[in-house]
Amino acid sequence: MASYNKVILVGNLTRDPELKSVGETYVCDIGLACNEKFKKKSGEEVDQTVFVDIVVWGRQAETANEYLTKGSSVLIEGKLQLDQWDTPEGEKRSKMRVRADRVQFLSTKNQETGSRPASVTDKPPTPDTPADFDDDDIPF
Repeated sequence: MASYNKVILVGNLTRDPELKSVGETYVCDIGLACNEKFKKKSGEEVDQTVFVDIVVWGRQAETANEYLTKGSSVLIEGKLQLDQWDTPEGEKRSKMRVRADRVQFLSTKNQETGSRPASVTDKPPTPDTPADFDDDDIPF
């Protein structure tokens, strides 16, 4: 039987990223809030928020820690993973979270101050792109 494990989320960070090193590799824990608005049959609008724990590994973990902060908007592509452990008292615990394969910055902490990190968004102009082109002018 075939199986498929893919998650795509867009939301805002609930806290600053937490970077740790595991041997030679970095791991970053991110809290994400995904908001949804819908109307009940009665016509009442409801705001619902889902909180998701995300884990990012390797170079992406370092980059996320460097450029993201609480409130930053991100798109996450990844897989669900179940973490299981035993407490010091011997109780079994488990937690579902998303292991990110891709972290796309939709906003960064540098955008709040008006500057952008060159490695993230700025590209040299090409013949098809005018030098004064600003991607904030795109309607989508």
